[in-house]
Amino acid sequence: MRRSLEFLGLTFFFAAVLALAFVAGYYARAYSATTPALRWALPGLPGSEVRYPVLAEVEALVGAHFNGPLPEAKQLEYGMIHGFIGALGDPYSLFVEPQVAEIESNQLAGEYGGIGVELRRNDTGETVLAPFPDSPADLAGVLAGDVLLKVEDNAVTAEIPVETVTAWLRGPVGSEVTIVVRRADGAEATLTLIRQTIALPSVTWRMLDGQADIGLITLSRFSDKTATELQRAARELRASGASRFVLDLRNNGGGLLDAAVEASEQFLRGGVVMYESSRSGPEKTYRIGDGGALVEAPLAVLVNGNTASAAEILAGALVDRGRAPLIGQKTFGKGSVQFIFPLSDGSSVHITANRWYTPTRREIDKVGLPPTIEVQPGGDGSDPELNRAIEYLTNGQ
Repeated sequence: MRRSLEFLGLTFFFAAVLALAFVAGYYARAYSATTPALRWALPGLPGSEVRYPVLAEVEALVGAHFNGPLPEAKQLEYGMIHGFIGALGDPYSLFVEPQVAEIESNQLAGEYGGIGVELRRNDTGETVLAPFPDSPADLAGVLAGDVLLKVEDNAVTAEIPVETVTAWLRGPVGSEVTIVVRRADGAEATLTLIRQTIALPSVTWRMLDGQADIGLITLSRFSDKTATELQRAARELRASGASRFVLDLRNNGGGLLDAAVEASEQFLRGGVVMYESSRSGPEKTYRIGDGGALVEAPLAVLVNGNTASAAEILAGALVDRGRAPLIGQKTFGKGSVQFIFPLSDGSSVHITANRWYTPTRREIDKVGLPPTIEVQPGGDGSDPELNRAIEYLTNGQ
């Protein structure tokens, strides 16, 4: 059996995952061994035949005349795959190299083996660390603002991609990794850390300041743990006095399809969540059960131009079913589904296959969801969308 995944994330979401060592989305589905494999018919590859003669000519000419070092065979192969997928003209069909594919898989699982730090690049290209509370990095003495200089024997320079540094820091739970950091005073410190399981929550929540009965639930992505986290959020917010809720889907770029469907069950009582069309089979209807923890509570949903894909599934179901208004700006508009095929070397290929529609059969792709109540974002650090949601929940309009 070949395992594939159904992708509901975005290219820009991908970039955010890599740049911040952060989060994309899948629905697990098994495919038989008869699923067509991606096969290259190019010179020099085992079992291949010359199906692309012009490319073969270029390869021969480069080999004969290029005045410089040639890339390694794997790098050339990856370049050809990127070009092959890029020629499809679809922004969501893409090839993902092994290091990135591993990070992506970890993010969707909601946890990984690592030291628990956020990475960012400063203005000079240095990699700056911020430890998660109570993480191995925090307990070993890594300080917010420390500059990462080395991971084991690997020097961390501005030329090293963030995803490569992230891969160096991650590894099997219980394994050791030694890092060298530079402190704010210029002193260097060498630290040996034991990798542990690092949880990546997809849901955070809090009571709103000045509001005795309104809880804010922020859903940043859809992972394996989202439904469980939503249940916990509802339970703890209710225990704190919340009876009305704001669901923040702003900047949620997607995630697991089944997680989005399961999340909708926390807010809706039964019925259709979405429809999915396929070129190879009949239309599929996604339905949910009788509902979860928040099916009766007054609700408002925040969206913006970066609310996309799986997040639009949840937003579309809530607004189409009359459950809650969308407050903010029009959503991104990604209504296509990608199958994710893991490849033999740890890389993967995303191939657009299906399209999905809201419960009223609205098409989302390249259109997006218009807000029920349009509110433009504040430019002064304020949050007018959240303020409007509070007004809606308080006044009912």
